Amino acid sequence: MRVGIGYDVHRLEEGRKLILGGVEIPFEKGLLGHSDADVLVHAIMDALLGAAALGDIGMHFPDTDEKYKGADSIVLLKDVSNLLGAKGYVVVNIDSVIVAQRPKLAPYMQDMKKTICSALDIDEDRLNIKATTTERLGLEGREEGMSAKAISCIDKP
Repeated sequence: MRVGIGYDVHRLEEGRKLILGGVEIPFEKGLLGHSDADVLVHAIMDALLGAAALGDIGMHFPDTDEKYKGADSIVLLKDVSNLLGAKGYVVVNIDSVIVAQRPKLAPYMQDMKKTICSALDIDEDRLNIKATTTERLGLEGREEGMSAKAISCIDKP
């Protein structure tokens, strides 16, 4: 068994869609990034790549490559899943947390879970997604941005 961690953060900006866990969430701001800036999926991808000692998402999907401008992070997650599969790894489980002051994310958690699990071709009992605020402290608390953290366990059956 191997374990990996992932972390991502993006700035909130007006005029952008808010995509978390592959789900568009109604909000007055969205996350700024080269791709769709889905902090949750990015943290999960980095956790999985780290567990397999395959680098990070910047190495595989550099923000200097126009091919990834506006990219759907769920498509990139499928690519990560394929990289793991090619090395003989399967996902044992993933635990993750989104850090955001607003909006309330509970109504969207199940859709996020379904979308991510479908991309990874895993059962929903292998993924946990949580959300928390920072009690108005830090960049998340001031609503300047959002972050996400993830830990994954992979194995070769």
